[in-house]
Amino acid sequence: MSHNTFGHLFRVTTWGESHGPAIGCVVDGCPPGLPLSAADIQFWLNRRAPGTSRFVTQRREPDEVKILSGVFEDDRTEGPVTTGTPISLMIENVDQRGKDYDEIRDLYRPGHADYVYDAKYGLRDYRGGGRSSARETAARVAAGAVARRVLEEVQIRAAVVQIGKIAIDRARWDWAETENNPFWCPDAETAKQWETLLDETRKDGNSVGAIVEVEATGVPAGWGAPVYGKLDAEIAGALMSINAVKGVEIGAGFAAASLTGVENADEMRAGNDGKPVFLANAAGGVLGGISTGQPIIARIAVKPTSSILTPRQTITRDGQNADISTKGRHDPCVGIRAAPVAEAMLACVLADAKLRHRGQTGRG
Repeated sequence: MSHNTFGHLFRVTTWGESHGPAIGCVVDGCPPGLPLSAADIQFWLNRRAPGTSRFVTQRREPDEVKILSGVFEDDRTEGPVTTGTPISLMIENVDQRGKDYDEIRDLYRPGHADYVYDAKYGLRDYRGGGRSSARETAARVAAGAVARRVLEEVQIRAAVVQIGKIAIDRARWDWAETENNPFWCPDAETAKQWETLLDETRKDGNSVGAIVEVEATGVPAGWGAPVYGKLDAEIAGALMSINAVKGVEIGAGFAAASLTGVENADEMRAGNDGKPVFLANAAGGVLGGISTGQPIIARIAVKPTSSILTPRQTITRDGQNADISTKGRHDPCVGIRAAPVAEAMLACVLADAKLRHRGQTGRG
């Protein structure tokens, strides 16, 4: 299978399957001399981990990361630092239940990648979806932790802004609140509604989708490139690659189509330092494929989990009509755990953009 690597100077390759011995990644192109320990990476992995509430999969994975290469420590380094060589990270799978999937080995789950993997490769790992499982995203979060070391001046954070048909009230947005509930929700009142919705959804053997908003502040003007290396295009591609994501928008996104030119233009005035002060951010921090210095804002639409208990019509591998009900431990809303993954993918893209900008212009 190809296309398991993304990035240009800061390059990430992920490997492993849902029910294999382990998953992991190799990060190449990270500058030397950056502080990096397993604990630094573990902090971000714990935010994505399964089994943290009744609203996500109950698979119990500690997601304990091991750094296999690319980091060195002695009495002169003041702790482990990157060496500039490939950083290999491994996370063991310790709570696999492959037998949960024996009943669907010859059945295709509607809405899942089962059929297309079989059509392309002639076989598929049906245990949890194999490579197409959201389990793979733990490796992305580990890589994102490395990317954050390259981006010390940048803050990246995400929030879930809609689950099912229930959206937050943006007038009540509070970033601190995302740490106080299991949904990464910035609106405490809406979080209570989501609890009821997801309890009912799980009881019904069903699932719902979500919208996640991710923001990066502290990105200077100038990162990215015109035409075929646009920063917003690379952000969109990275976010679209996340399992179950079916839509991406930057800034005003699709809503920009209903705005007038007057409404969409991000007006500018001169700041005290001579740099522009933007009066709006419909562009989402990117113009012409290059960062403006404003917050970079993107949203992803995450589809409902395909593995559900409610029987659905499907076919068998040999083309016979059948019904399917998927047992096992599945998220009633996979979009909840997509928030830390969106942060990680944005971090990887921005780390790559920073290094490419520095390489071309000599400026950070």
